[in-house]
Amino acid sequence: MRYVSLAVFLFATACASTPDQPGGAAAGAGEVGQASTNSTVNRGAKPSAEELTDSQGTDTIKVAEPHPNGSPGIPSYDYLSGKFDPAKHPEFLKVAAKYTDGDPYLLHRETYAAFEKMHAAAKADGITLTIVSATRNFDRQKAIWEAKWNGQRLLEGKDKANEVYPDPADRARAILRFSSMPGTSRHHWGTDIDINRLTNDYFRSGQGLKEYEWLVANGPEFGFCQPYTPLGKARPTGYQEERWHWSYIPLAKRLTGFARQRMQAKEVSGFDGQQAAVPLNVIENYVLGINRDCL
Repeated sequence: MRYVSLAVFLFATACASTPDQPGGAAAGAGEVGQASTNSTVNRGAKPSAEELTDSQGTDTIKVAEPHPNGSPGIPSYDYLSGKFDPAKHPEFLKVAAKYTDGDPYLLHRETYAAFEKMHAAAKADGITLTIVSATRNFDRQKAIWEAKWNGQRLLEGKDKANEVYPDPADRARAILRFSSMPGTSRHHWGTDIDINRLTNDYFRSGQGLKEYEWLVANGPEFGFCQPYTPLGKARPTGYQEERWHWSYIPLAKRLTGFARQRMQAKEVSGFDGQQAAVPLNVIENYVLGINRDCL
């Protein structure tokens, strides 16, 4: 009997844990469509397991190693910095031509669904909303930035930055009036769209003013907020006002919170002019320098 009891005990012990789930953790716990959550917090490594909270310090999420493409629910560092191909990301959709200026655009599916509803409501009020820019990944933003940095594209239609601003910090500051450093743009996230025209003057009179007033009054109903309002006491740092730029806050608010926790200026790199990221404190002053209503 002594040997039978020992055999039963060993068999029960072996059945108490499964080899593919150490510690008995349930697969998929705490995340969607990924491996089981690792409860160990590693605060040093950016893309690895760590405990994250949103911008309000609530809704704690423990994440395991993210999917290479990341997701707004569990974003990898590459997702936040635009180092992925949105055309291959399962959460991104191609925007129908009827909503655009004719160029092909991609948006996160939730942003797209919200825009479709807002577009229909605007149309019912005699307002046409046309997307003229949407998701831009790191490589696309790098092309825009370096064209301005090297004088191949004029700043605000008049100046060659490399001739007018020989100092790297001054040159970067001038470009940052309206363009983000690669890796720091909200357009990386699939949450932000540019609407109708890319000039503030268009939205200050006539039909443009009607469109802007409609967006200000109705955009929040559909989850959209203007992140770059005029600089001043309420928004002392960041890009200049952009009346055309609207952000889908249900997603962007959380991603802004993750960016606050995970992104550092010293890691902004991989393009001409990267040396200006730290002295200009681009994360604090630009990534987080947005309209408080969008936080």
